[in-house]
Amino acid sequence: MNNNFNELIQSEKPILVDFFATWCGPCKMLSPILKDVKDQLGDQISIIKIDVDKNQQIAAQYQVRGVPTMILFQKGQQLWRQSGVLDKSTIVNTILSKKI
Repeated sequence: MNNNFNELIQSEKPILVDFFATWCGPCKMLSPILKDVKDQLGDQISIIKIDVDKNQQIAAQYQVRGVPTMILFQKGQQLWRQSGVLDKSTIVNTILSKKI
């Protein structure tokens, strides 16, 4: 997954990575919010979910200490990072303002 992940974040299109865990309550709250974000932004963004328990190396590489943590990448650069649950409009506005 690690090599594949590094290829994914090189995309011209912004990639929002949701670092989550299956046992995490706030992660479960964030999931439908991210679906709404994807529905609103469509092809402008890709959203991928990374289970920190199954992908500990990637989580460690990006120093994910708590879940949920969202990191926005574009062309391999980390543009934004946030831990915790945010509302849809905050996430959408952040993505639109951070795009290269």
